[in-house]
Amino acid sequence: MDAFVVLVFILSCLFLLSLWRQSSERGKLPPGPTPLPLIGNFFQIDVKDISGSLTNFSKVYGPVFTLYLGRKPAVVLHGYEAVKEALIDHGEEFAGRGSFPMAERYNKGLGIVFSNGNRWKDIRRFSLMALRSLGMGKRSIEDRVQEEAQCLVEELRKTNGSPCDPTFILSCAPCNVICSIIFQNRFDYTDQDFLTFMEKVNENVRILSSPWLQVCNNFPSLIDYCPGSHHTITKNVNYIRSYLSEKIKEHQETLDVANPRDFIDYYLIKLKQGNYNQQSEFTLENLATTVRDLFAAGTETTSTTLRYALLLLLKHPHVTAKVQEEIDQVVGRHRNPCMQDRSHMPYTDAMIHEVQRFIDLIPTNLPHAVTCDIKFRDYFIPKGTTIITSLSSVLHDSKEFPNPEVFDPGHFLDKNGKFKKSDYFMPFSTGKRMCAGEGLARMELFLFLTTILQNFKLKSLVHPKDIDTTPVVNGLASLPPSYQLCFIPV
Repeated sequence: MDAFVVLVFILSCLFLLSLWRQSSERGKLPPGPTPLPLIGNFFQIDVKDISGSLTNFSKVYGPVFTLYLGRKPAVVLHGYEAVKEALIDHGEEFAGRGSFPMAERYNKGLGIVFSNGNRWKDIRRFSLMALRSLGMGKRSIEDRVQEEAQCLVEELRKTNGSPCDPTFILSCAPCNVICSIIFQNRFDYTDQDFLTFMEKVNENVRILSSPWLQVCNNFPSLIDYCPGSHHTITKNVNYIRSYLSEKIKEHQETLDVANPRDFIDYYLIKLKQGNYNQQSEFTLENLATTVRDLFAAGTETTSTTLRYALLLLLKHPHVTAKVQEEIDQVVGRHRNPCMQDRSHMPYTDAMIHEVQRFIDLIPTNLPHAVTCDIKFRDYFIPKGTTIITSLSSVLHDSKEFPNPEVFDPGHFLDKNGKFKKSDYFMPFSTGKRMCAGEGLARMELFLFLTTILQNFKLKSLVHPKDIDTTPVVNGLASLPPSYQLCFIPV
C-alpha cells in the first residue's frame, strides 16, 4: 500500500510540474487552446485532417497560434501573410528544421532535409552547385527528361489500351531521372533491384503520411516501445542504406577526379578535399543520407503529382480536351514537347499549376524551427521552437483563388487567357528551406504530362462524376486513391 501511495504522489508531482511548465511557457507564446498535461492538444486535432483542424483553430485564435504536440509547444502560421512574413521576411530566423522524431531516428541530423545549422548550409550549398554542374536548369537535364518521357510512353503503349493502375509506371519515370543524376545511368523498368529500391522509398512516404505516424511523431516514446508500421520504415531505410552504400563503393573504385560523372562523384571529390579538415561535414554517412533525401524528395512527390494529375484529368474531361487541343496547336504530333513550348501553352501551364494547388501535396509543410529567440508579431518565440506552416491555408486562400475547393485552371489565367502568376503558389514551400529540386520537378511535370497527352487519350472505367479525388491519407503528404484507366493511343 505504501508503494502505491508513493507512486500516486510521484505521478501527481509530475502532473503538476507539467502543468506549471506549460502555464509559464504559454504566457510568452502566441495564444492557443488550453493543453492537457503530458498529451497537450493532441486529442483536439484530427490526425486524418490536420489541415482542417488548423483552419478551425485559426478561426478562434487568429493566424498565429500555439499548439502543444505532446509536451512541446509548436507555433502554427496560418494564411499567406503570416507564412510570408516568417519564411521570407524573416527567412534566416525561421530556417531551422523542426522536430520530426521518426526522421531523426534514421537521419541522425544528416542529409539535406533534416539537418540544421552550418551542416545544412554546407550540404545544401554543395548539392545545389553539384546539381547545376550536372545540368540542372540547363538543356542537358531537359534532354534526360525528354528521353525518359519517351521511355514512359513506350511502357504505356505496352498496356495495349487495357485498364491499368498507373502508380508503378509513373513512379519509374521520375525515379529514373534522379538515378541518371545520382548514378549517371537510368535503369530498365524491369530491373528487379531498381524496382525494389523504388518501392522501399515510396512505401516510406506512404507510411510517414499515415495517421499512426502523426501519433508517433507527437509521442516519440511510442517509436521505440510499440509495434506498428513505423518499424517497416526502419527496415526500408536499412535496405536503402545498404543499396546506396554498394553504389558509393562502386563509385569509389572507379572515381576519376578529373572527370566526375554524377552527384556521387562530385561528393566523393569534395570528401577527398576535406580529408585534412576534421570538422568537415562531408562524410560517407552524410553522402548516403543526402542521396536518400534526394530520392525521397525527387521521386515520390513528382510521381504522386503525376498520378493525381491524371485522376483530375479523368474527372474533368473538358480540361483534358482543352490541354490536348493546345498541344496539337503548339507541338503537333511529329516532335517531342520541350520547355520552350510552355510559354506558348498558357492553359496547359495553368492546368499543371492548378493540379499542384488543388492537391495540396504537403499540407503542413515539413516542420521549421526558429534559429534564435525572436519577437514575432508581438509574441516571444524561444530559439528551437517548432514552427508549423500551413501551406493548405495559402494554396486554398479564397481571396486569391475564388472557390478554392474547385479544380479550375482559370485560377492561373487572366481575362485574356494568358498565364497569371501568383505569390500564393507555394507547393514547394518558400524561403530558405524551399525545395532544392523545384526546377527539375516543374520540368518533369510539364514534359511528362504533355508527352502522355500528346500520345494517348485517357479513358476512365467509371463516369467522371463517380471519380473520387479525396486523398486517402494526408499526414506528411496527400496521396490519391488507387484507380485504373486506359491509355488509348492516338
